[in-house]
Parts: sequence; structure tokens; C-alpha cells
Amino acid sequence: MASSLVTLDDLRAAQRILKGVAVRTPLLGFDALTDRLGAPVYVKPEMLQRGGAFKFRGAYTYLAKLSPEARAKGVITASSGNHGQAVALAAKLFGVRATIVMPTTVPRAKKDGAVRLGARCFYEGVTTAERMAKAAAIQQEEGLTMVPPFDDETIIAGQGTLGVEIAEDLPEVHTVLVSIGGGGLSSGVAAAVKLLAPKARVIGVEPAGSPKYSKARAAKEPVTIPANPSGLADGLLAVRIGTRNFAHLEQYLDDVITVEDGGLPCAMQLLLDRMKLVAEPSGAITVAALLEGKVQVSGPTVCVLSGGNIEWDGLRALIGDGGMPA
Repeated sequence: MASSLVTLDDLRAAQRILKGVAVRTPLLGFDALTDRLGAPVYVKPEMLQRGGAFKFRGAYTYLAKLSPEARAKGVITASSGNHGQAVALAAKLFGVRATIVMPTTVPRAKKDGAVRLGARCFYEGVTTAERMAKAAAIQQEEGLTMVPPFDDETIIAGQGTLGVEIAEDLPEVHTVLVSIGGGGLSSGVAAAVKLLAPKARVIGVEPAGSPKYSKARAAKEPVTIPANPSGLADGLLAVRIGTRNFAHLEQYLDDVITVEDGGLPCAMQLLLDRMKLVAEPSGAITVAALLEGKVQVSGPTVCVLSGGNIEWDGLRALIGDGGMPA
């Protein structure tokens, strides 16, 4: 499949669509990590985004570009949770019927969020492939429009507006850490940062139990890895990097590292205790990378916190008895 890379014009167009609709999340100085690492560290808290995660940026941009006729028929998507909530929210704003197919293991907070927003929900399997197959079957039967989770230029541009904001708010940025799931966020952020702040490093972070881009990078093409339904970072457990996302990451990403699940609760607790931010495991993985010394920093560094959709019981189970790093 041929892939074209998003341009700065594409990113600016998405930014115009989202103006006044999406939250322009701030860059917040993270003193606890700044003091520890000896370099300025900031977080980009997308748990403050509408829907509780970055996914709203891409979903709303995609629906905005559909024809009125396509929107009138309704939309459908397959999602581990956050994308589904984002599509449900965007659809509600446009007055569109939304259908979401989620895994049987979806966290309650993400399931309940989509339902509250009026989406019709189905639950199928534990892998991206299983829920995509179910969504495709419903789409064909009912004539709905599929909203892709990540492997699409419009989605990439929408998520990339986050990177535009980083470069605009911190022109001297030295390093950006961004999580990798299917690749929508990471490819958009990497493209935006490199186009606007070409001297900055962009480093991808993915769970050690789901290293789909690390494997793809070694193979020089997307590869399918075994599913890891038990991984804590449920939003990052895609079994294959998107084709378009792979092309962007190969062009713009400087490096990729992995983090074990065991490092996520401490990062979540540090964010809660010191920043008063609730991050889901997927959202805290970039901070975990710094806490574990996986990335050496020597200048202004930004950790993208991708989302905070975790229910109280899940948060308490993960960090209730956890220990704060010294």
C-alpha cells in the first residue's frame, strides 16, 4: 500500500478544524523529574482532552471531513477503548449515530464512557484483528462509514496537532517522548515536531510485551506480533503497526524503547502525587521511561501523557499499595 506523509499544511488544516472544539492542553513543568534528571521536563496532559485522551483530535477531524451524506448513515469503529469514546463523542457533537466494537477485556471506564455518549457497543475478542473483523461485518451489513483507529492520513494529522502545540509552546524542545500503539499518535507527533523543530529528538515508547514497532523496525516492514491481552497498557496493545504509521515513524522517529509493565504503577503514582494528574497505564509509559533511565536527557524534554481513562477501582488496584520512587 502506497503511503503519503502528512504535510505541515495537513497539520495546520486539522488544527483549524479543532480550534474551539478540542482542548489545547498545556505544557506543565514536572519539577519532580526536572530535579531528578537535571534538565527541564514537561508533560503534555491529554487526560485533560475531551473524552479523556488524545484520540478526540483524530476522531473529530475525520468526522468533520466526511460528507453530510456519509455522516447521516452513521459511523463505526473498532477500538480498545479510547478511540471508541472519541468517535462516540465526535459523533454526538455532529448528531451522528455511532457504533463501537471493543474487546471483551475493555476496562469499565472506557466501556461506560462510550455508552454514556450514546454509542451502540459490541464486544468481540481481545485483538485488533478480531474487533476489526466484527466492525467490518457490521459496516458492510448496515452501510456505515468506518473511522480508522490509526492507519489513515486524516487521523494522523488530527493526532499530530498535539505535536504542533508542543513545537509552538516550547520552540527550544530537545526531546519528545511519545507512546506507540497502532501508531496514530506517535506518527502524527513525530511528523509535527520534526517539521516544526527539526533539531528535536522524538523517541517512541512501547510496552515490552507488545513491541510491534520495534519488531517492524528490525524487519523494515510492519509485522504481526502475538497478542498480549494481559498487558497493563491496554491502549498500546495493537499487534501490528499501521502501514501509513510505519512510513511516518521510519521518516521521523529517532529511536524506540520499551518499558516493562512493572514500571507503570510508579509512574502513575508519581503523576498523581506530584502533578495531581490521573494517567492510565498507557498514558504514564513515557514518564516510566524517564524514571527507569531508558532515555538520557540534556535539554527541555516533553512526556506526552496520552490519556487518563481509568476507573477508581483500577487505579486503586494498581497504585493503592505501590511505593513512591525515592
